[in-house]
Amino acid sequence: MTLILSAHALSKSHGSQNLFTDISFSLYEGDRMGLVGPNGAGKSTLLKILVGMEDSDSGKLAKKQGVRIAYAGQSPEFPEKTIEQIMLESNKMLSQDEAWVKAQVLLHKAGFTDYTQEASRLSGGWKKRLDIVRALMQEPDLILLDEPTNHLDLEGIAWLEKFLQKERASYLIVSHDRHFLDVICTKVVELNRCFPKGVFTCDGNWSTFTERREGFLKAQLEEERSLASTVRDEVDWMRRSPKARTTKSKSRMERAENAIQDLQELNQRNQTSKVGVDFVSSERETRNLIVCNNLGKSLGGKVLFKGVDFKLSPRSRLGIVGKNGTGKTTLLKILSGEITQDIGTVKYAQDLKLVYFDQHRETLDPNITLREALSPGGDFVKFQGQLIHVNGWAKKFLFFPDRLNLPVHCLSGGERARILLARLMLQPADVLFLDEPTNDLDIATLEVIENSLLEFPGAIVLISHDRFLMDRVCTEILGLGQDKEQGLFADLSQWEEASRDLEKKKEKEEKAAIAVNRPKKLPYKEQRELEGMEPAILLAEGNLRTLQKKLEENLDPKEALLTYEQLGSIQVSLDSLYERWQVLLDKVSSAS
Repeated sequence: MTLILSAHALSKSHGSQNLFTDISFSLYEGDRMGLVGPNGAGKSTLLKILVGMEDSDSGKLAKKQGVRIAYAGQSPEFPEKTIEQIMLESNKMLSQDEAWVKAQVLLHKAGFTDYTQEASRLSGGWKKRLDIVRALMQEPDLILLDEPTNHLDLEGIAWLEKFLQKERASYLIVSHDRHFLDVICTKVVELNRCFPKGVFTCDGNWSTFTERREGFLKAQLEEERSLASTVRDEVDWMRRSPKARTTKSKSRMERAENAIQDLQELNQRNQTSKVGVDFVSSERETRNLIVCNNLGKSLGGKVLFKGVDFKLSPRSRLGIVGKNGTGKTTLLKILSGEITQDIGTVKYAQDLKLVYFDQHRETLDPNITLREALSPGGDFVKFQGQLIHVNGWAKKFLFFPDRLNLPVHCLSGGERARILLARLMLQPADVLFLDEPTNDLDIATLEVIENSLLEFPGAIVLISHDRFLMDRVCTEILGLGQDKEQGLFADLSQWEEASRDLEKKKEKEEKAAIAVNRPKKLPYKEQRELEGMEPAILLAEGNLRTLQKKLEENLDPKEALLTYEQLGSIQVSLDSLYERWQVLLDKVSSAS
């Protein structure tokens, strides 16, 4: 295997916060590596160091000569240019024709249909797609992706999984999406102080990694216990024995001192901190908390959803899924009372307490301090009937007291998400509305949240692209955008199967629409022409799909250009067939 880059003893701090110290790892051609670790471990910073956007404080970074590294960040923003312009400007090394062909191929693979759209006006999910293909436009040997599944819907994540599996470039991906890591990774690296040298590397996918990680940590804990026993014996010997005078005694004392230092280091590594998430319920026992009948909503003349019916009772766990633009967040805002529906009714139990978690973090003022964000009312918060000082409350969410005066805008996305969770916990609730609560959170925190949601006695309505979370927490799935009417499903896999069946049904209906009654009153030649229209159209559409599928492959520029020319030619022929078909049908209609 050819080495792409090697990091040796890298260290980095931000102010008084030490992110990582003396970490070392290597990346080879063909590596498909996932990078995980707790919030604040420095994952995003490490990617920026690897691509050259930041410098490390110490250590060495060696790269293969001429290696090309591309980067796609967490929250991409674009100027007021078309997506095609963005792509063409991403690689100045290609000729104009080569750049145009490569841009067309990548945009097609990403699912874009209108290349004249203004990039700055795209939704968060489509900006993510554009940023990823813009990075690939640079023809990199290695692509670095920072939380690429954030803001993508489930369909977008499925697209990204297939997309990355087909690409030739090696990649290093920061992600908290466990299902995604399981599918696309052949190696996983964790940045965490609980490991020697701060890094744990494992060949294999996420499932293999978690198994070996657990085994390593158990062995490390056993090592601590064994060493603690040895240290107790050595300390007891030193207390009982006179001062060392012989070489043998001095040697034993040195070994004992080394063992004590090793034990202290092991003890620090084995002390793992987790966010303490415990949602507060009002303990309401009303059978029906919310009842929705025939809900419908349109925006800008577009119907988002209609015919939505469901009930929420204590311990209901409703997951809302659907493509971007099907109204998931809009429905959540209707249920929480922020906006009103166009049709249908929402009935609430009396004095119902509703709490809403906003995916865009709009409720956080970026200019206030961490102290003010965690404890708006002063130095104490009231939690479960007890007053807790802001320092103790901060520690519960893994914030050190010396950072309390930092403004919110200086914090990472994961840290801001933890602030909102801290606020959420202070509000007694009958129903929790959670819109993408897992964005930017580390995997350890996700596991704590899952357990807390399972223990919460009230009802939960959840929007999330995290399939692990949805599968484990939700008792029912509401699928939006399935058809004219919306549907309830037992779990995520049932919804996905229904979505595939719907796509097949639509394809069959489109084919069936071509079949028409044979004409009886046309001239002989036109009648024969019309009879041949159906197979001609079906053949042309089949050829069109074949070429479109071919464009998803890694074609060289000349072959891609030829394929595009063939695609355009067939599309022109197909348009002509449809026009001629309509003319002949009009003749049949007028003749009858």
